[in-house]
Order: sequence, then structure tokens, then C-alpha cells
Amino acid sequence: MKTPPIVSAQEWENARRQLLVKEKELTRARDALAAERRRMPWLAVEKTYTFDGPAGQMSLLDLFEGRRQLIVYRAFFEPGVHGWPDHACPGCSLVADQVAHVAHLHARDTTLVFASRAPQADIERMRARMGWTGIPWVTITDEFDLDFGVDQWHGTNAFIRDGSKVFRTYFVNNRGDEAMGGTWSYLDITALGRQEDWEDSPEGYPQTPPYEWWNWHDEYSDAPATAAWKAKIAGARTE
Repeated sequence: MKTPPIVSAQEWENARRQLLVKEKELTRARDALAAERRRMPWLAVEKTYTFDGPAGQMSLLDLFEGRRQLIVYRAFFEPGVHGWPDHACPGCSLVADQVAHVAHLHARDTTLVFASRAPQADIERMRARMGWTGIPWVTITDEFDLDFGVDQWHGTNAFIRDGSKVFRTYFVNNRGDEAMGGTWSYLDITALGRQEDWEDSPEGYPQTPPYEWWNWHDEYSDAPATAAWKAKIAGARTE
């Protein structure tokens, strides 16, 4: 193994700062790309889809759980998949393992759902074994996977609703799914984004100041940030 050179602390800091310039460029480019996603056209979902959930049949609209946005990850757990019936496929399982607490997405009016073709009894057994009980996981019963590009491979679809009307807003698969799992990565593929006031979004999009909506995952409410946290953020901005 040919390792990099061993240098002094100052030389190391200089090298880090040189790389930081490129990293900042990448961050700004990623933000600009997310801004373009928020301007993607919407595709109306005209077809009716049915899923099996823990409490019975559900429509695509039901998967929103009353929230405005929906993210659906197609996970391969079904007969014929490597690992069946004990595990989902290794790649999809790695994705599930790294999903952040969904309460943070809920605070941005966004629901995350996993979908597979396995029966609910098998899904519930696997979720309990793997500790994935916080992620809603439904059974595909029709052509949803075929219609949305995830019949042969994994992928993540983003949707938004206007009342009872549902629209497809974005899709990512292959290596694009590598970034999924974190709250920010999920929000950055949605039509509304992180909904923070520093973002370049179309006029009228919902936005709040950054940090102020963040909270512990078990203390979100209609007033998500505590008064003490808001005061701390306000003080930091003043400084």
C-alpha cells in the first residue's frame, strides 16, 4: 500500500484548505442542482395503485399519511431475491440500515415509505428482526414498480399532492441512491426541498429559517423549536 507523505501540522492544514475550496464548490453545485429539481415539471398520476399495509389495503394517496410530500423507495424483498425469506437484498438492506429518524422528514411535511412485493407477514417479521420498525413498509400488489421504473432494480420516487391529486416530481436510481438515507438527501430530491429560506426556490414555496425547525425526534409539535433553542440560534446569528 503506497501511502501519502507524512507532513507537518501546517502542511497538513494547507492541504486541507486547498481541498476545502473544491469541497465548497461541490456544495454550491449540489445546492444549485437541488434548486433545479424544485423546478422540475410535475407528472400527474392518473392510475390507481393499491398496496397492502399493516392495517389493510392502501392507495398511493394513503401512503402520504396526510402529509404533502411522499418518498417511496422500492426495496427488493420477495421470493427470488438473494436472502429471501430472512433478508431483503444486501444493497436494499444497507439503505434501510442508514435511514435517519423519519420524524425529521415529517417535520417538513414529508413521508418516507419502503415498498416491496413480499407479503406483509414476511415484511413485519423482517422489520422486527432488523430493527427497521420506524420505516413504513408496504406490499406492492399491481404495476406500481413497473410504471415507476423500479421493477428490475431499486429506485426512489418523489411525489407531491394537491388535495387528492398526486404528482410524480422526481426519480433517482442506480448510484444516485447511494446518497439516500439522510434527512437532507431525501429533502433535496423533493419538490419543496428543505423548505429553508436560504434556498433558491420558486416564489411562494414554504420556507422557514434554517435551524429553527430542527428538534429532537421525540419533541416535534406544531411549534417545533423550543424557545431556548430559538434564542440560542438568534444569539449565534447576532455574533
